[in-house]
Amino acid sequence: MINRIIKRVAALSLLLLTGTTGVVKAQFDAMFTQFMNNEMFINPAYAGTKEALSLTALHRQQWVGFDGRPITTTFSAHAPIIANRMGVGLSFLNERIGVLDRNIIYGSYAYHLQMNETDYLSLGIMGGVHLQLNRLGNVNTVQSGDPEFSANTPTVATPNFGFGAYYHNEKFYAGFSIPRMIDDNLQVNSSGVVLKDLTVNFKNFHYYLMGGRIFNISPNLKLKPQAMIKLAQGAPVQFDINLSTLIKERLWIGAAYRTEADVSGLLGIYLTPQLLLGYSYDYPLTQIQDYTTGSHEITLSYVFGFGGKKIVSPRYF
Repeated sequence: MINRIIKRVAALSLLLLTGTTGVVKAQFDAMFTQFMNNEMFINPAYAGTKEALSLTALHRQQWVGFDGRPITTTFSAHAPIIANRMGVGLSFLNERIGVLDRNIIYGSYAYHLQMNETDYLSLGIMGGVHLQLNRLGNVNTVQSGDPEFSANTPTVATPNFGFGAYYHNEKFYAGFSIPRMIDDNLQVNSSGVVLKDLTVNFKNFHYYLMGGRIFNISPNLKLKPQAMIKLAQGAPVQFDINLSTLIKERLWIGAAYRTEADVSGLLGIYLTPQLLLGYSYDYPLTQIQDYTTGSHEITLSYVFGFGGKKIVSPRYF
């Protein structure tokens, strides 16, 4: 017998992973409210576009108060190489949902094309590995010694890859990407052995379109609208829209909306010209609001200078 908490965890895991009985569709698409601060995980063409070594860490606590809720931590690093003509990057993600524990590691490469004096087009690819296990041994059951929960499943490693394009100048950017192109379908049989079946199915691709622009309202005030559109066959189109204001090159304040999901508040502060601390709070608009106090997300980004420069040119994307 599994207690009420475990039932809720299991139901949540099945809902998020869109699996059928015994099969988990593990194509991974994490949710970020501050996607504009975590673009490396979404689009490999972003690598090296800040013209300096850039580090970003993000932690998301989704649906606080809900048992087995998603908890996501990411880290990324990217930098230009060969006189800014190329970029390389590394991304890491850990996600825990109920008993599911997944780690993802990607390397990224981008080639930068200078279209004119101010505009650049980058094309990027990413490739890496997904490591997944189910921590069944951590489940507390009413009846001790249940063989179905006596041990964790083996860790399974599956490859994946993605593609992206990114166009930008000092005031505008637009991006397109397919971050993960392989379906790593995992099946757990009665003996706990995890089987894998890797396929490339165009119908299951998740497409991301992103864009934003900076408007100079006054010397001390800038306005930045941004949007991300996510498309997947058989699912409603999802829009993430946000609008932020930069005050005196120091403080970001804004709001965001995710279609049929959340409204959010955004806050960011430059602790130094190179160090940005960001925070967002999501309030759910769906029935899950009866079980949670909302979602919290925090980011920390640092941009190094090259060639002895302590401060790089201001970048708003």
